[in-house]
Amino acid sequence: MGALWIAHVTVTDDEAYAKYAALATQAIADHGGVFIARGGRFVQLEGQARPRNVVARFPSVEAAETCYNSEVYQRALNHARGASERELLIVETTE
Repeated sequence: MGALWIAHVTVTDDEAYAKYAALATQAIADHGGVFIARGGRFVQLEGQARPRNVVARFPSVEAAETCYNSEVYQRALNHARGASERELLIVETTE
């Protein structure tokens, strides 16, 4: 089964977050992830709105978790902490 990595983000420091995004992009690609939404227009129907929403498709939940725990992604997170407010989850797809 595939998986989706879904992030809802409010960026509070553009410069630091750009460093996060560069490293995170590398880590996601290195683990078979492909972005299917990255920012862009959205409609908030319920819950807290965040101005940036990102969705990446991975081959499996395990691949997405391995990405999150990877050395490169953890380095990326060092830039995101204090530069954003965010929620991140991985959900298995039905395909």
